[in-house]
Amino acid sequence: MNNTEVVVIGAGQAGLSSAFHLRRTGFEPERDFVVLDHSPGAGGAWQFRWPSLTYGKVHGMHSLPGMELTGADPARPSSAVISEYFAAYERTFDLRVRRPVDVRAVREGADGRLLVETSAGTWATRALINATGTWDRPFWPRYPGQETFRGRQLHTARYPGPEMFAGQRVIVVGGGASGTQHLLEIAPYAAATTWVTRRPPVFREGEFTEEVGRAAVALVEERVRQGLPPRSVVSVTGLPLNDAIRQGLADGVLDRQPMFDRITPDGVEWDDGRRVAADVILWATGFRPSIDHLAPLRLREPGGGIRVEGTRAVADPRVHLVGYGPSASTIGANRAGRTAVRDIRRLLAGEAVTV
Repeated sequence: MNNTEVVVIGAGQAGLSSAFHLRRTGFEPERDFVVLDHSPGAGGAWQFRWPSLTYGKVHGMHSLPGMELTGADPARPSSAVISEYFAAYERTFDLRVRRPVDVRAVREGADGRLLVETSAGTWATRALINATGTWDRPFWPRYPGQETFRGRQLHTARYPGPEMFAGQRVIVVGGGASGTQHLLEIAPYAAATTWVTRRPPVFREGEFTEEVGRAAVALVEERVRQGLPPRSVVSVTGLPLNDAIRQGLADGVLDRQPMFDRITPDGVEWDDGRRVAADVILWATGFRPSIDHLAPLRLREPGGGIRVEGTRAVADPRVHLVGYGPSASTIGANRAGRTAVRDIRRLLAGEAVTV
């Protein structure tokens, strides 16, 4: 049994931001806190991004607190650039991330502590920062006939790059940023592409101002405050209408079709009799929070989510969710890490914690 003050689960943007603020305010790694990460190396979910997502195509990547990311080659894969940056960050601030460590469950322990059960042993901790993100829980919708499809089905999480779709008929499902990017990349290689979404996509004109961003985050924040599963920020901001999107619309690549009703062995079909043949169905349908390990604490509300005030789980003030809901962006994760550490310091000092 390992005893510590704080356990941080996850070493992506949210986890490293939290570890930085713990270190900055006097907590010592390994003595006062530990960072556990199940990935093979530094980089969080970025290390798994598809090769064609170069650093120059990344939108809204904010540097971690205390160390800017500068001079990166925009033509290099974002997976390489950001993984190297995260690794340098861990070294610079001596965060001593333990990996690969799989967290299996967090449950109630003795003397008011939480027990964090992992593949590398158990930690008894006074507070927990959960920064596990969503990458490990790709969302696969279920449709009638899905198991009969003779082609290939894959999710954004395993997108290999556009060249792998050469000469194939591809259906891209999903109206978010990943779906549109995949579609625009694949179209020049594929024999045919079809884009389907549950709801008509909303394209956003104009600059994404700080005021627009705050309004979008507020909508997501209200959901988690009510204990509902969080939606992505992009779901309320809409898709930026940039030059690539405009060209895709003009070329007919971004010709959105309503969601099909069933999957057949050779493709998909709608109730009105329309059919589209396909070799590949690419599900760009997003992710869900990776929080199953918290199930023993019974934090979920009837609505299906965890009710959060700031970063603190309302049902258990020892638990903070960073990178969850409104803080599921790089700048949001930075701010949430600072907030979580501030509240945890008050908790450990026996002070009342308010948002």
